[in-house]
Amino acid sequence: MMKKMVVIGAGPGGLAAAMMLASKGYDVDLFEKQSYIGGRNASIEEQGYTFDMGPTFLSMVHIAEEIFQSTGKKLHDYVDLIELEEMYQLIFDDATINMTRNEREMIQRLNRIAPGEGDGYKRFMDDTRKKMNALTPILQSKMDHFYDYLRWRVIKALPQLTISKSLYEVLSKYFKDERMKLAFTFQSKYLGMSPWECPGAFSILSYMEHEYGIYHPKGGVNQLSKAMAKAFEELGGKIHLSKGVKKLLLEGKTVTGVELENGEKIEADEVIINGDFAHVMTNLVDDGVLRKYSKKKLKKKKYSCSTFMIYLGLDKQYDLPHHTIVFAEDYKKNVDEITKTFTMPKDPSVYIQNASVTDPTLAPKGHSALYILAPVPSNLSQIDWEAHKDSFRELVLKTIQEKTEFKDIESHIKVEKIITPRNWEEDIFVYEGATFNLGHQLTQMMVLRPHNEFEELKRCWLVGGGTHPGSGLPTILESARITTNAIEKQANHNNIKHVNMHVDLRDAK
Repeated sequence: MMKKMVVIGAGPGGLAAAMMLASKGYDVDLFEKQSYIGGRNASIEEQGYTFDMGPTFLSMVHIAEEIFQSTGKKLHDYVDLIELEEMYQLIFDDATINMTRNEREMIQRLNRIAPGEGDGYKRFMDDTRKKMNALTPILQSKMDHFYDYLRWRVIKALPQLTISKSLYEVLSKYFKDERMKLAFTFQSKYLGMSPWECPGAFSILSYMEHEYGIYHPKGGVNQLSKAMAKAFEELGGKIHLSKGVKKLLLEGKTVTGVELENGEKIEADEVIINGDFAHVMTNLVDDGVLRKYSKKKLKKKKYSCSTFMIYLGLDKQYDLPHHTIVFAEDYKKNVDEITKTFTMPKDPSVYIQNASVTDPTLAPKGHSALYILAPVPSNLSQIDWEAHKDSFRELVLKTIQEKTEFKDIESHIKVEKIITPRNWEEDIFVYEGATFNLGHQLTQMMVLRPHNEFEELKRCWLVGGGTHPGSGLPTILESARITTNAIEKQANHNNIKHVNMHVDLRDAK
């Protein structure tokens, strides 16, 4: 009999898992509280303008390609990918660096700004290539037990975690110029962390961009989620939008299905959770059931920073880079504000996506769809964003006006939408508005992160940024692959046991 699977949440992790499970012949129902596909990887569409809600580029495309291939599909039949050789522009107070995937050109550009730093870049890429090869087994393997560390491939990889060093310290080995160090460590923001606290293992983040490139899917990164949803339905899967899950159905510590917000109860052989981990465990599980991840213990966990988002539809085109990052004058102070002191940034760092320069489908002709992000503290800060939303918006736009070539933005606004940390929590169901999920401190990585096969409940599995291997689209896709492979392995093991038992009984007769 076909096994019944329920997936909670139509984010990229849930969609990838659902698609792979459906391709293996399981009966899969995916329930999504929102009226749209994608979770934080959804699209925002207003008056002819399209914005990505969250992620704005795709890296390590081969992971998505492999996942589609495993289901008998081809990613490129669903998504039109455009590589950005000019990856992003970094703006410091005294220099601008245009980062390119072209290694020879990159070395020359760095040497023009700070002689000798191109050599550091070359050493960084060569060393981190070896590091990436060593760490890949950890990123692709289930890490649910401490004995998983004893597998030979993992033992060989562990020294590459550079446990004793922060990301900033690791990059200081290659670069002397402060701007260069920041150019290869700001990616810790993808995890919502400080480069001075982020484990050195994550030097692979900047390496991945330069080694594998960054891509813009035509229509936005949201197209990846839409592609997986389409493929999933073609494989026989069923998506139920605007049907939130109210609670997990339990018999003791075994999950038997879900109860929807409309009161309907759905039985399942296995439940795969893609909702924000801490939000789900706080709201979908009754008090007293969980010990390791009780409400009280979840409050004590470390979480990523949040983000203040501004989405602008403009009646003007800007012939400026696809991705621009403006660094605060005192970047360390800015990072401390959002990760340590939990205070409102006075001189924010700002990220601007000007995707219309690459993809005219995102806005009416002659117009632009501008995506603006400023990292801010999570709601652990207790900042009243309703009171401060307008003033912080003004500060962000003033920063852009003064430090970039995106001039006179306000006079061209036709459409505007803002998402504050409070909105992330209340409207998008992200615990404490921590956009990048649980922090990636060493105490919350690998075996110490919530397990793909959830350790507190039976027949319950996790995918997404809140489980191993962590946040970011490539790792979220890997989490789905790890989980579905483990489900399949367990099913095959149970089938063998069942067959052996049947043979034993027959012999006994």
